[in-house]
Amino acid sequence: MPGSAAVLNALADGRTAFAERRWEDAFGLLAIADQERRLGIGDLERYARSASLTARDDEAFALLERGYVQCLDEGDERRAANCAFWIGFRLSSLGERPRAEAWLWRASDLADRLGDCAVSGYVKIPQIHRELLKRRPDAAHLLAVEAAACGDRFGEADLSALARQLDGRALIELGQVDAGIRMLDEAMLVATTGPVSELGRGLVYCAVIGCCQRVLAVDRAREWSAVLDDWCRSQTQLGIFNGTCRVHRAELLEFGGDWPAALAEAGLVTSGMKVERRERAAATYEEAEIHRLRGERAEAQSLYESAAALGADPQPGLALLHLQYDDLEHAMGGIRRALGTSSSALGRVRFLPAFVEIALATGDRTDAGDATEAVDELERIAAAYDTPVLGALAVEARGRLLLASEQAGRIPHAVAALSTALEAWLELDAPYRAARVRVVLADGFDRLGDDEGAHLHRQAAAAVFAALGAAPGRERRTGDHADTASRGPLSDRELQVLRLATTGLTNKEIATELVLSRRTVDRHMSNILARLGVPSRAAATAYAYEHGLVAG
Repeated sequence: MPGSAAVLNALADGRTAFAERRWEDAFGLLAIADQERRLGIGDLERYARSASLTARDDEAFALLERGYVQCLDEGDERRAANCAFWIGFRLSSLGERPRAEAWLWRASDLADRLGDCAVSGYVKIPQIHRELLKRRPDAAHLLAVEAAACGDRFGEADLSALARQLDGRALIELGQVDAGIRMLDEAMLVATTGPVSELGRGLVYCAVIGCCQRVLAVDRAREWSAVLDDWCRSQTQLGIFNGTCRVHRAELLEFGGDWPAALAEAGLVTSGMKVERRERAAATYEEAEIHRLRGERAEAQSLYESAAALGADPQPGLALLHLQYDDLEHAMGGIRRALGTSSSALGRVRFLPAFVEIALATGDRTDAGDATEAVDELERIAAAYDTPVLGALAVEARGRLLLASEQAGRIPHAVAALSTALEAWLELDAPYRAARVRVVLADGFDRLGDDEGAHLHRQAAAAVFAALGAAPGRERRTGDHADTASRGPLSDRELQVLRLATTGLTNKEIATELVLSRRTVDRHMSNILARLGVPSRAAATAYAYEHGLVAG
């Protein structure tokens, strides 16, 4: 009897812990109860769900498989189909395709035998995922509408929320951004107010925020990320979703200029938290980004390499790191590869702005032509998806392209575009991006003869860089740039190359001195001759002495 009482207490306490969202406690207590007496299907489902929410996948699979058999033995095919679906759905997310398909087929087969039921809608969820991966958003949209209707019809809130979230993604992929965002909002409303399970709620929260991030809807991402963060913090024993939540927060904090907080959030994911490989890879990449922005080259390089080892693409960050230190050969090679192997419009948005910046920096005519095409593409994507961040990226890229032109008539248009970009970044509360635009805008003011306006922009940018702890980038290494006339039309690195060339060093020797590749120095030298309008190194040397670019 004492033993039976202990089991009953463990079972009752386990049920209470589950209801109170104390998942570790629930798992432990239900395990004790199950050791002494075979749990009924309701408690077995609680036990399995507790395992899932504490990141015990193997235990969850074993319990759900047991539940599947037990339900069939008891003649409850609906519950058996439900167990089969959740096994297959989780296996699919882990990339275990053969096992996933086998379990999803079992769920689908049972659903067909049962006729119209909630499981009929659930088995459409993986189908929708497949259609999206195959870039068939129209088919995904139709399936999502059917699944959502099924969820509504049977009062299955988890299904209703999951289907609406996927429908929002499909609509966005179809270019119907406003409708897609509204559908994502509706999914979140169902998840936050309806009788949705904690697993379903977490899945919807993370997916919606990820979708907002993908389309660069930063305002929505910030709003819903706060909801996800509160939800995670309210469950101290939650073993999943925390990694994704913190990565999203780190990205948004970096965007908003709170780099210490962003680094802290990412660090929690990479320094011991039990997370999936993809979450650790994303957090490692974010750490690399912040070190790059701070000018911590070795740390950034190491972290990009670690992110790549975990399966993340280190671009565009790694290419921008190379650009920051004038390693144009590696910068261009990396960003070209990344862009060349990305086919979806929203996927290419990640690389296009960096490609434009790097291509313009090389001084190569072919690269400049490719930059023009990249700007055109970015503008088309921004027009199609129409979010403020996409608009800011596109108009900034256009401004940079116009400013790089040798045609004086394009400079006013460049300044106008960059001014629009500056206003957009300020409205979006993106201080670092706004400051970077100010630096480029100041160059435009210089070329239009407005020295005071240029100085004001550089002064404002310098204050932001100092507040953020940003390292001097290639655009701003000489501080205020009040000495623009003393370097003529050359960049800081070009002036450095020219000064070494005037001492008689060859391009190979200059490359060794500056720790650059020979090809990069060759490009710098070609760019110097073009900018100075001279035909040879000897003429460039003469120009340098005549115009005070080197000590006489």
